[in-house]
Amino acid sequence: MTTYWCEHAWLPDGLAQSMLIEVEGERIARIGQGAQGSAERLAGLTIPGLANAHSHAFHRALRGHTQAGKGDFWTWRDQMYSIAATLDPESYLNLARAVYAEMALAGVTCVGEFHYLHHGPGGVPYQDPNEMGHALVRAARDAGLRITLLDTCYLTGGVGTALAGAQLRFGDGTAEQWAVRAEGLAAAYTGQHDVEIGAAVHSVRAVPPEQMHVVSEFSHRHAAPLHAHVSEQRAENDACVRMYSATPVQLLHEHGALGPRSTAVHATHLSEVDVHLLGHSRTAVCMCPTTERDLADGIGPARTLFEHGSPITLGSDSHAVIDLFEEARAVELNERLASEKRGHWPAAELLAAATSAGHASLGFPDAGMLVPGAWADLVSVRTDSVRTAGTAGAEAVVFAATAADVHSVVSGGRRIVEDGRHVLGNTGQALAEAIGALR
Repeated sequence: MTTYWCEHAWLPDGLAQSMLIEVEGERIARIGQGAQGSAERLAGLTIPGLANAHSHAFHRALRGHTQAGKGDFWTWRDQMYSIAATLDPESYLNLARAVYAEMALAGVTCVGEFHYLHHGPGGVPYQDPNEMGHALVRAARDAGLRITLLDTCYLTGGVGTALAGAQLRFGDGTAEQWAVRAEGLAAAYTGQHDVEIGAAVHSVRAVPPEQMHVVSEFSHRHAAPLHAHVSEQRAENDACVRMYSATPVQLLHEHGALGPRSTAVHATHLSEVDVHLLGHSRTAVCMCPTTERDLADGIGPARTLFEHGSPITLGSDSHAVIDLFEEARAVELNERLASEKRGHWPAAELLAAATSAGHASLGFPDAGMLVPGAWADLVSVRTDSVRTAGTAGAEAVVFAATAADVHSVVSGGRRIVEDGRHVLGNTGQALAEAIGALR
Protein backbone atom coordinates (compact mmCIF):
# COMPACT_ATOMS: atom_id res chain seq x y z
CA MET A 1 0.00 0.00 0.00
CA THR A 2 1.31 3.43 -1.00
CA THR A 3 -0.50 6.66 -0.19
CA TYR A 4 -0.11 9.81 -2.25
CA TRP A 5 -1.23 13.26 -1.22
CA CYS A 6 -2.30 15.39 -4.16
CA GLU A 7 -2.20 19.15 -3.82
CA HIS A 8 -4.96 19.25 -6.44
CA ALA A 9 -6.61 16.33 -8.21
CA TRP A 10 -8.94 16.13 -11.21
CA LEU A 11 -11.75 13.77 -10.20
CA PRO A 12 -14.80 12.71 -12.24
CA ASP A 13 -16.88 15.48 -10.64
CA GLY A 14 -14.21 18.16 -11.01
CA LEU A 15 -11.23 19.66 -9.25
CA ALA A 16 -10.53 18.80 -5.61
CA GLN A 17 -7.86 19.89 -3.13
CA SER A 18 -5.79 17.98 -0.56
CA MET A 19 -6.72 14.50 -1.79
CA LEU A 20 -5.26 11.28 -0.39
CA ILE A 21 -5.07 8.44 -2.93
CA GLU A 22 -4.26 5.01 -1.53
CA VAL A 23 -2.77 2.60 -4.06
CA GLU A 24 -2.72 -1.13 -3.50
CA GLY A 25 -0.81 -3.08 -6.15
CA GLU A 26 -1.86 -1.81 -9.56
CA ARG A 27 -5.16 -0.27 -8.45
CA ILE A 28 -6.54 2.69 -6.57
CA ALA A 29 -7.92 1.40 -3.28
CA ARG A 30 -9.35 4.54 -1.68
CA ILE A 31 -9.64 8.27 -2.30
CA GLY A 32 -10.51 10.92 0.26
CA GLN A 33 -9.68 14.40 1.45
CA GLY A 34 -7.13 14.83 4.20
CA ALA A 35 -3.82 16.15 5.45
CA GLN A 36 -0.55 15.00 3.90
CA GLY A 37 0.86 13.31 6.98
CA SER A 38 3.32 10.61 5.91
CA ALA A 39 1.90 10.32 2.38
CA GLU A 40 4.09 10.99 -0.67
CA ARG A 41 3.44 14.52 -1.92
CA LEU A 42 2.33 15.09 -5.52
CA ALA A 43 2.58 18.82 -6.13
CA GLY A 44 0.55 20.74 -8.68
CA LEU A 45 -2.41 19.13 -10.43
CA THR A 46 -2.73 15.34 -10.55
CA ILE A 47 -4.79 13.88 -13.38
CA PRO A 48 -5.41 10.31 -14.54
CA GLY A 49 -2.84 8.71 -16.84
CA LEU A 50 -3.06 9.72 -20.48
CA ALA A 51 -3.84 7.28 -23.28
CA ASN A 52 -1.95 7.68 -26.55
CA ALA A 53 -4.53 5.94 -28.71
CA HIS A 54 -2.58 5.93 -31.97
CA SER A 55 1.17 5.37 -32.27
CA HIS A 56 3.64 4.19 -34.89
CA ALA A 57 6.75 3.91 -32.74
CA PHE A 58 9.26 3.75 -35.59
CA HIS A 59 7.99 7.02 -37.09
CA ARG A 60 9.76 8.80 -34.23
CA ALA A 61 12.95 8.42 -36.24
CA LEU A 62 11.52 10.82 -38.84
CA ARG A 63 11.22 13.81 -36.50
CA GLY A 64 13.35 16.71 -37.69
CA HIS A 65 14.15 14.96 -40.98
CA THR A 66 10.90 14.97 -42.95
CA GLN A 67 10.15 18.59 -42.08
CA ALA A 68 12.81 19.90 -44.49
CA GLY A 69 11.69 21.07 -47.92
CA LYS A 70 8.28 20.70 -49.52
CA GLY A 71 6.02 17.77 -50.34
CA ASP A 72 2.88 16.11 -49.08
CA PHE A 73 1.68 12.98 -47.32
CA TRP A 74 2.81 10.78 -50.20
CA THR A 75 6.39 12.10 -50.31
CA TRP A 76 6.57 11.81 -46.52
CA ARG A 77 5.44 8.18 -46.87
CA ASP A 78 8.43 7.35 -49.05
CA GLN A 79 10.77 8.55 -46.29
CA MET A 80 8.82 6.50 -43.76
CA TYR A 81 9.34 3.37 -45.87
CA SER A 82 13.10 3.97 -45.88
CA ILE A 83 13.13 3.78 -42.06
CA ALA A 84 10.87 0.72 -42.06
CA ALA A 85 13.39 -1.06 -44.28
CA THR A 86 16.19 -0.70 -41.71
CA LEU A 87 14.61 -2.11 -38.56
CA ASP A 88 15.09 -5.55 -37.03
CA PRO A 89 13.76 -6.90 -33.72
CA GLU A 90 16.73 -5.65 -31.68
CA SER A 91 16.84 -2.14 -33.16
CA TYR A 92 13.05 -1.90 -32.95
CA LEU A 93 13.14 -2.84 -29.27
CA ASN A 94 15.74 -0.17 -28.56
CA LEU A 95 13.87 2.52 -30.50
CA ALA A 96 10.41 1.66 -29.16
CA ARG A 97 11.65 1.47 -25.55
CA ALA A 98 13.03 5.01 -25.84
CA VAL A 99 9.89 6.28 -27.59
CA TYR A 100 7.66 4.81 -24.90
CA ALA A 101 9.87 6.33 -22.22
CA GLU A 102 9.38 9.69 -23.96
CA MET A 103 5.64 9.07 -23.79
CA ALA A 104 5.90 8.28 -20.08
CA LEU A 105 7.70 11.58 -19.51
CA ALA A 106 4.71 13.23 -21.20
CA GLY A 107 2.21 11.52 -18.85
CA VAL A 108 1.17 8.61 -21.07
CA THR A 109 0.46 5.37 -19.20
CA CYS A 110 -1.09 3.33 -22.04
CA VAL A 111 -0.24 3.26 -25.74
CA GLY A 112 -2.17 1.95 -28.72
CA GLU A 113 0.54 0.74 -31.09
CA PHE A 114 -0.75 0.42 -34.67
CA HIS A 115 1.68 -2.33 -35.64
CA TYR A 116 2.28 -3.38 -39.23
CA LEU A 117 6.06 -3.89 -39.43
CA HIS A 118 5.69 -7.64 -39.05
CA HIS A 119 8.31 -9.46 -41.12
CA GLY A 120 11.92 -9.37 -42.22
CA PRO A 121 13.31 -7.86 -45.44
CA GLY A 122 11.41 -8.95 -48.53
CA GLY A 123 8.50 -10.05 -46.37
CA VAL A 124 10.27 -13.19 -45.12
CA PRO A 125 8.80 -14.12 -41.70
CA TYR A 126 11.09 -14.33 -38.68
CA GLN A 127 11.43 -17.71 -36.99
CA ASP A 128 8.77 -16.47 -34.62
CA PRO A 129 6.43 -14.60 -37.01
CA ASN A 130 5.45 -12.25 -34.18
CA GLU A 131 8.98 -11.36 -33.10
CA MET A 132 8.53 -7.67 -33.94
CA GLY A 133 5.29 -7.55 -31.96
CA HIS A 134 6.97 -9.15 -28.96
CA ALA A 135 9.68 -6.47 -29.15
CA LEU A 136 7.01 -3.77 -28.87
CA VAL A 137 5.39 -5.42 -25.86
CA ARG A 138 8.75 -5.75 -24.13
CA ALA A 139 9.56 -2.12 -24.92
CA ALA A 140 6.31 -0.91 -23.37
CA ARG A 141 6.82 -3.01 -20.26
CA ASP A 142 10.40 -1.78 -19.87
CA ALA A 143 9.15 1.81 -20.08
CA GLY A 144 6.31 1.15 -17.61
CA LEU A 145 3.35 1.46 -19.99
CA ARG A 146 0.44 -0.81 -20.71
CA ILE A 147 0.12 -1.54 -24.41
CA THR A 148 -2.68 -2.36 -26.79
CA LEU A 149 -0.90 -3.95 -29.72
CA LEU A 150 -3.16 -3.35 -32.69
CA ASP A 151 -1.93 -6.05 -35.02
CA THR A 152 -2.52 -4.61 -38.47
CA CYS A 153 -3.68 -6.38 -41.60
CA TYR A 154 -1.83 -4.84 -44.59
CA LEU A 155 -2.21 -6.68 -47.90
CA THR A 156 -1.95 -4.21 -50.79
CA GLY A 157 0.17 -1.17 -51.57
CA GLY A 158 -2.83 0.85 -52.73
CA VAL A 159 -6.28 0.28 -54.18
CA GLY A 160 -5.68 -2.51 -56.70
CA THR A 161 -1.88 -2.32 -56.28
CA ALA A 162 0.47 -5.04 -55.03
CA LEU A 163 2.90 -4.55 -52.15
CA ALA A 164 6.39 -3.51 -53.18
CA GLY A 165 9.69 -2.55 -51.59
CA ALA A 166 9.57 -2.01 -47.83
CA GLN A 167 5.80 -2.67 -47.89
CA LEU A 168 6.57 -6.37 -48.36
CA ARG A 169 7.51 -6.45 -44.67
CA PHE A 170 3.95 -5.49 -43.76
CA GLY A 171 2.02 -8.21 -45.58
CA ASP A 172 0.81 -11.70 -44.69
CA GLY A 173 -0.52 -12.56 -48.15
CA THR A 174 -4.18 -12.87 -47.26
CA ALA A 175 -6.40 -11.87 -44.37
CA GLU A 176 -6.73 -15.53 -43.43
CA GLN A 177 -2.96 -15.84 -43.13
CA TRP A 178 -2.90 -12.59 -41.13
CA ALA A 179 -5.49 -14.09 -38.76
CA VAL A 180 -3.40 -17.23 -38.19
CA ARG A 181 -0.44 -15.10 -37.14
CA ALA A 182 -2.60 -12.74 -35.06
CA GLU A 183 -4.20 -15.68 -33.24
CA GLY A 184 -0.73 -16.84 -32.26
CA LEU A 185 0.06 -13.39 -30.93
CA ALA A 186 -3.16 -13.24 -28.93
CA ALA A 187 -2.51 -16.69 -27.45
CA ALA A 188 0.95 -15.59 -26.27
CA TYR A 189 -0.57 -12.88 -24.04
CA THR A 190 -3.70 -14.59 -22.79
CA GLY A 191 -4.26 -13.66 -19.15
CA GLN A 192 -1.56 -10.96 -19.13
CA HIS A 193 -3.60 -8.00 -18.04
CA ASP A 194 -1.13 -5.27 -18.98
CA VAL A 195 -1.29 -6.23 -22.67
CA GLU A 196 -4.29 -6.14 -24.96
CA ILE A 197 -4.03 -7.65 -28.43
CA GLY A 198 -6.32 -5.82 -30.80
CA ALA A 199 -6.69 -5.72 -34.57
CA ALA A 200 -6.46 -3.11 -37.28
CA VAL A 201 -7.46 -2.67 -40.89
CA HIS A 202 -4.61 -0.49 -42.06
CA SER A 203 -6.84 1.37 -44.53
CA VAL A 204 -9.03 0.77 -47.56
CA ARG A 205 -5.82 1.20 -49.55
CA ALA A 206 -4.22 -1.77 -47.84
CA VAL A 207 -7.08 -4.24 -47.23
CA PRO A 208 -9.50 -5.15 -50.06
CA PRO A 209 -13.14 -5.02 -48.92
CA GLU A 210 -13.73 -8.73 -49.42
CA GLN A 211 -11.04 -9.47 -46.82
CA MET A 212 -12.04 -6.94 -44.17
CA HIS A 213 -14.55 -9.27 -42.53
CA VAL A 214 -11.74 -11.56 -41.38
CA VAL A 215 -10.25 -8.73 -39.32
CA SER A 216 -13.66 -7.76 -37.97
CA GLU A 217 -14.35 -11.35 -36.96
CA PHE A 218 -11.04 -11.49 -35.04
CA SER A 219 -12.10 -8.42 -33.09
CA HIS A 220 -15.54 -9.86 -32.34
CA ARG A 221 -14.13 -13.25 -31.36
CA HIS A 222 -11.71 -11.74 -28.86
CA ALA A 223 -13.90 -8.78 -27.82
CA ALA A 224 -10.85 -6.73 -28.77
CA PRO A 225 -10.36 -3.20 -30.12
CA LEU A 226 -10.48 -2.75 -33.90
CA HIS A 227 -8.85 0.34 -35.39
CA ALA A 228 -8.46 1.64 -38.94
CA HIS A 229 -6.97 4.61 -40.74
CA VAL A 230 -9.93 6.35 -42.34
CA SER A 231 -10.14 9.16 -44.92
CA GLU A 232 -6.86 10.79 -43.98
CA GLN A 233 -6.31 12.01 -47.54
CA ARG A 234 -8.70 13.20 -50.24
CA ALA A 235 -6.79 11.09 -52.77
CA GLU A 236 -7.58 8.00 -50.68
CA ASN A 237 -11.30 8.84 -50.79
CA ASP A 238 -11.23 9.50 -54.53
CA ALA A 239 -9.51 6.18 -55.29
CA CYS A 240 -11.95 4.32 -53.03
CA VAL A 241 -15.02 5.86 -54.66
CA ARG A 242 -13.67 5.15 -58.16
CA MET A 243 -13.01 1.51 -57.36
CA TYR A 244 -15.90 0.64 -55.04
CA SER A 245 -18.53 3.38 -55.51
CA ALA A 246 -18.38 3.91 -51.74
CA THR A 247 -16.41 5.98 -49.24
CA PRO A 248 -13.95 4.31 -46.85
CA VAL A 249 -16.44 4.68 -43.97
CA GLN A 250 -19.18 3.06 -46.04
CA LEU A 251 -16.91 0.12 -46.90
CA LEU A 252 -15.98 -0.41 -43.27
CA HIS A 253 -19.66 -0.27 -42.32
CA GLU A 254 -20.63 -2.80 -44.99
CA HIS A 255 -17.98 -5.25 -43.78
CA GLY A 256 -18.70 -5.12 -40.06
CA ALA A 257 -15.77 -2.93 -39.02
CA LEU A 258 -17.70 -0.18 -37.22
CA GLY A 259 -19.07 -0.34 -33.69
CA PRO A 260 -18.39 0.48 -30.02
CA ARG A 261 -15.07 -1.41 -30.01
CA SER A 262 -13.93 0.28 -33.22
CA THR A 263 -11.90 3.45 -33.72
CA ALA A 264 -11.56 5.42 -36.94
CA VAL A 265 -8.20 7.18 -36.97
CA HIS A 266 -8.05 10.67 -38.54
CA ALA A 267 -11.51 10.73 -40.22
CA THR A 268 -10.47 14.01 -41.78
CA HIS A 269 -12.46 14.15 -45.01
CA LEU A 270 -15.98 12.86 -44.35
CA SER A 271 -19.39 13.12 -45.96
CA GLU A 272 -22.56 13.67 -43.95
CA VAL A 273 -23.36 9.99 -44.44
CA ASP A 274 -19.93 9.05 -43.05
CA VAL A 275 -20.51 11.17 -39.94
CA HIS A 276 -23.89 9.54 -39.39
CA LEU A 277 -22.51 6.00 -39.81
CA LEU A 278 -19.65 6.61 -37.38
CA GLY A 279 -21.81 8.31 -34.78
CA HIS A 280 -24.79 5.94 -35.01
CA SER A 281 -22.48 2.93 -34.59
CA ARG A 282 -20.72 4.58 -31.60
CA THR A 283 -17.38 4.18 -33.39
CA ALA A 284 -14.71 6.27 -31.68
CA VAL A 285 -12.61 8.71 -33.68
CA CYS A 286 -8.95 9.25 -32.87
CA MET A 287 -7.77 12.73 -33.77
CA CYS A 288 -4.01 13.23 -34.24
CA PRO A 289 -3.77 16.98 -34.80
CA THR A 290 -0.01 17.40 -34.61
CA THR A 291 0.54 14.75 -37.27
CA GLU A 292 -2.39 15.91 -39.36
CA ARG A 293 -0.99 19.42 -39.51
CA ASP A 294 2.59 18.17 -40.04
CA LEU A 295 1.43 16.14 -43.07
CA ALA A 296 -0.96 18.85 -44.30
CA ASP A 297 -3.87 16.40 -44.06
CA GLY A 298 -6.55 18.92 -43.14
CA ILE A 299 -8.85 19.48 -40.17
CA GLY A 300 -11.41 16.81 -39.30
CA PRO A 301 -14.94 17.53 -38.01
CA ALA A 302 -14.26 16.48 -34.41
CA ARG A 303 -17.10 18.37 -32.75
CA THR A 304 -19.65 17.27 -35.30
CA LEU A 305 -18.59 13.64 -34.88
CA PHE A 306 -18.79 13.93 -31.10
CA GLU A 307 -22.28 15.41 -31.25
CA HIS A 308 -23.40 12.55 -33.52
CA GLY A 309 -22.25 9.96 -30.96
CA SER A 310 -18.58 9.21 -31.67
CA PRO A 311 -16.29 9.37 -28.64
CA ILE A 312 -13.16 11.40 -29.42
CA THR A 313 -9.70 10.10 -28.51
CA LEU A 314 -6.20 11.42 -29.15
CA GLY A 315 -2.94 10.08 -30.55
CA SER A 316 0.51 11.35 -31.41
CA ASP A 317 0.65 9.07 -34.48
CA SER A 318 3.93 9.86 -36.29
CA HIS A 319 5.37 11.60 -33.19
CA ALA A 320 6.17 14.91 -34.79
CA VAL A 321 5.80 15.79 -31.12
CA ILE A 322 4.75 13.63 -28.18
CA ASP A 323 2.51 15.84 -26.09
CA LEU A 324 -1.11 14.85 -25.44
CA PHE A 325 -1.85 18.29 -23.99
CA GLU A 326 -0.91 19.79 -27.34
CA GLU A 327 -3.09 17.22 -29.13
CA ALA A 328 -6.02 18.10 -26.84
CA ARG A 329 -5.89 21.85 -27.26
CA ALA A 330 -5.24 21.51 -31.00
CA VAL A 331 -8.67 19.88 -31.37
CA GLU A 332 -10.24 23.10 -30.06
CA LEU A 333 -7.83 25.46 -31.80
CA ASN A 334 -8.28 23.71 -35.15
CA GLU A 335 -12.05 24.10 -34.79
CA ARG A 336 -11.49 27.81 -34.23
CA LEU A 337 -9.44 28.12 -37.40
CA ALA A 338 -12.02 26.23 -39.44
CA SER A 339 -15.09 28.04 -38.03
CA GLU A 340 -13.64 31.43 -37.01
CA LYS A 341 -15.39 30.95 -33.66
CA ARG A 342 -14.11 30.07 -30.17
CA GLY A 343 -15.31 27.75 -27.44
CA HIS A 344 -16.23 24.46 -29.15
CA TRP A 345 -14.71 22.18 -26.50
CA PRO A 346 -14.72 22.63 -22.72
CA ALA A 347 -11.35 21.72 -21.25
CA ALA A 348 -12.90 18.88 -19.25
CA GLU A 349 -14.16 17.20 -22.44
CA LEU A 350 -10.73 17.44 -24.04
CA LEU A 351 -9.08 16.02 -20.94
CA ALA A 352 -11.57 13.14 -21.00
CA ALA A 353 -10.58 12.46 -24.62
CA ALA A 354 -6.97 12.16 -23.49
CA THR A 355 -7.81 9.96 -20.50
CA SER A 356 -10.96 7.87 -20.02
CA ALA A 357 -12.14 7.83 -23.65
CA GLY A 358 -8.69 6.93 -24.91
CA HIS A 359 -8.21 4.08 -22.45
CA ALA A 360 -11.66 2.70 -23.28
CA SER A 361 -10.86 2.67 -27.00
CA LEU A 362 -7.76 0.60 -26.21
CA GLY A 363 -9.65 -2.02 -24.23
CA PHE A 364 -8.94 -0.61 -20.75
CA PRO A 365 -12.29 0.87 -19.69
CA ASP A 366 -11.20 0.72 -16.04
CA ALA A 367 -8.42 3.27 -16.57
CA GLY A 368 -8.24 7.02 -17.10
CA MET A 369 -10.21 7.93 -13.95
CA LEU A 370 -9.19 8.70 -10.38
CA VAL A 371 -11.71 6.42 -8.67
CA PRO A 372 -11.40 3.35 -6.40
CA GLY A 373 -10.87 0.19 -8.43
CA ALA A 374 -9.34 1.95 -11.44
CA TRP A 375 -5.79 1.45 -12.62
CA ALA A 376 -3.45 3.47 -10.39
CA ASP A 377 -2.25 5.90 -13.05
CA LEU A 378 -1.41 9.29 -11.53
CA VAL A 379 0.13 12.06 -13.62
CA SER A 380 1.20 15.19 -11.77
CA VAL A 381 1.65 18.46 -13.64
CA ARG A 382 3.49 21.51 -12.35
CA THR A 383 1.30 24.57 -11.86
CA ASP A 384 4.21 26.88 -11.09
CA SER A 385 6.18 26.71 -14.34
CA VAL A 386 6.52 29.67 -16.70
CA ARG A 387 3.72 28.11 -18.76
CA THR A 388 1.29 27.20 -15.99
CA ALA A 389 1.84 29.87 -13.33
CA GLY A 390 -1.43 31.65 -12.60
CA THR A 391 -3.62 28.98 -14.20
CA ALA A 392 -6.16 26.69 -12.56
CA GLY A 393 -8.37 23.68 -13.21
CA ALA A 394 -8.50 21.53 -16.33
CA GLU A 395 -7.68 24.62 -18.37
CA ALA A 396 -4.22 24.63 -16.75
CA VAL A 397 -3.21 21.41 -18.46
CA VAL A 398 -5.28 21.61 -21.65
CA PHE A 399 -4.54 25.19 -22.64
CA ALA A 400 -1.31 26.06 -20.83
CA ALA A 401 0.83 23.04 -19.94
CA THR A 402 3.15 21.05 -22.16
CA ALA A 403 4.66 17.61 -21.70
CA ALA A 404 7.64 19.33 -20.05
CA ASP A 405 5.42 20.26 -17.09
CA VAL A 406 4.82 16.62 -16.11
CA HIS A 407 7.01 15.96 -13.09
CA SER A 408 5.68 12.64 -11.72
CA VAL A 409 4.03 9.59 -13.26
CA VAL A 410 2.68 6.55 -11.46
CA SER A 411 1.64 3.86 -13.94
CA GLY A 412 -0.22 0.81 -12.69
CA GLY A 413 0.98 1.60 -9.17
CA ARG A 414 4.65 1.88 -10.23
CA ARG A 415 6.46 5.21 -10.07
CA ILE A 416 8.11 5.52 -13.50
CA VAL A 417 8.78 9.28 -13.60
CA GLU A 418 10.03 11.30 -10.64
CA ASP A 419 11.20 14.92 -10.77
CA GLY A 420 10.81 14.79 -14.54
CA ARG A 421 13.21 11.87 -14.98
CA HIS A 422 12.32 8.39 -16.21
CA VAL A 423 13.46 5.38 -14.21
CA LEU A 424 15.36 4.07 -17.25
CA GLY A 425 17.67 7.09 -17.18
CA ASN A 426 18.51 9.59 -19.91
CA THR A 427 15.71 9.23 -22.45
CA GLY A 428 17.16 11.79 -24.83
CA GLN A 429 20.41 9.87 -25.05
CA ALA A 430 18.53 6.58 -25.56
CA LEU A 431 16.55 8.13 -28.41
CA ALA A 432 19.65 9.58 -30.03
CA GLU A 433 21.47 6.25 -29.90
CA ALA A 434 18.50 4.23 -31.17
CA ILE A 435 17.80 6.61 -34.06
CA GLY A 436 21.46 7.08 -34.89
CA ALA A 437 21.84 3.32 -35.31
CA LEU A 438 19.30 3.40 -38.14
CA ARG A 439 21.06 6.03 -40.26
